Amino acid sequence: MSDIPKRAVTRGAKLATLPLGVAGRGALGLGKRIGGKPAEAVAAELQARTAEQLFQVLGQLKGGAMKFGQALSVFEAALPEEVVAPYRAALTKLQEAAPPMPASTVHGVLAQQLGEDWRSRFAHFDDKPAAAASIGQVHKAVWADGREVAVKIQYPGAGKALLSDLRQLSRLARVFARFSPGLDVKPLLSELEARVAEELDYVLEAESQEQFAQAYDGDDQIRIPHVIAGADRVLVTEWIEGTPLSAVIREGTQEQRDRAAALLSTFLFSGPVLAGLLHADPHPGNFRLLPDGRLGVIDFGAVNRLPDGAPEPIGRLARLALEGKGEDVLAALRAEGFVKPTIDVDPGRVLDYLLPMLEPIAVDRFRFSREWLRREAIRLGDPRSPAAQLGRQLNLPPSYLLIHRVTIGTIGVLCQLGGEAPFRSLMQQWQPGFAPPGAEQPPSRR
Repeated sequence: MSDIPKRAVTRGAKLATLPLGVAGRGALGLGKRIGGKPAEAVAAELQARTAEQLFQVLGQLKGGAMKFGQALSVFEAALPEEVVAPYRAALTKLQEAAPPMPASTVHGVLAQQLGEDWRSRFAHFDDKPAAAASIGQVHKAVWADGREVAVKIQYPGAGKALLSDLRQLSRLARVFARFSPGLDVKPLLSELEARVAEELDYVLEAESQEQFAQAYDGDDQIRIPHVIAGADRVLVTEWIEGTPLSAVIREGTQEQRDRAAALLSTFLFSGPVLAGLLHADPHPGNFRLLPDGRLGVIDFGAVNRLPDGAPEPIGRLARLALEGKGEDVLAALRAEGFVKPTIDVDPGRVLDYLLPMLEPIAVDRFRFSREWLRREAIRLGDPRSPAAQLGRQLNLPPSYLLIHRVTIGTIGVLCQLGGEAPFRSLMQQWQPGFAPPGAEQPPSRR
């Protein structure tokens, strides 16, 4: 598409304003502190204005920047109500919406990918998209054999735009890295770029989705649509109908919220064991409460391949922390690369940092809430707090990038739902290393 370079320049210009705006407001805050305004008031004002600019800019972007925006949108539960309220509607749109392609463009992609006789494969094809996202849109259709199907079609030029946006977003990462001396940003960016590039490959997505579908075939809690056909930029799967979690978040009953929370948590923990994969795009638009009570899951462009299941150190670290063994926790963190050799931290402070985050697995059942997440966000985000100071000394190894993103993102959705889930028992059932030595271990992949 001839206008891709122009749009990339426009996106770049918008993205470039973000670090400058944050720095400018930081200077403004410093001036107000010198003028005697309370530090808490300055921090709240800075946070509000930064959030406003982030949401406004990201809301206008597509490709990689929209992916960044979608990831940001699942964390809105952590933001103060007075900050996020004006933007909640826009954030919800980011989770599922983008301007649709014209029907003529859709037909052109289908002819290129499925052949000039593509219409013969369908008994019916709806030109109006049923859903749209960052790099493609979905149409409802009827396959030639009568099955209702979802046809996912990638935007022409999406790959170029996506990678261009990611390069621009690296500017943001460098700004954030200044505040986290313990973080190796460069390998994280390389890992992110590799994972996002995979999302452009619909053949790879088809393989991942079918691997999930076969792993959960006949499951009484989770439903994954099977793949019917596919090509580089077109994917045809079974159609599933249900209530999106975004609707449950907005107007669901408490029973629906608890059901959705339990099912979503089950899927988070069981995927690596049953499928050897972790679904890595946890926003409400990718999940449905189905009429039969199961959780329907869609969109497998972003996955983490875990053929041996979830890493054992995750469970072991959580168990050791709950047991109060700070020295062992710190040693394990160093061994896994979460603490660089040059960084000196106190084991007691490490426990103080971790234990509040582990509250959901410290009790038999935990009710997630916006209030709990906001408390954690304040504790970890206030630069004056011991937790925030220690957090800046920690590193995130690239191999844990998607696991971290999925876990935090899922917790954000659970807090939006306000649902109760048996997180501890699910950890015991599915997460290697969490059960004490000698206890029954999670099942191996079937």
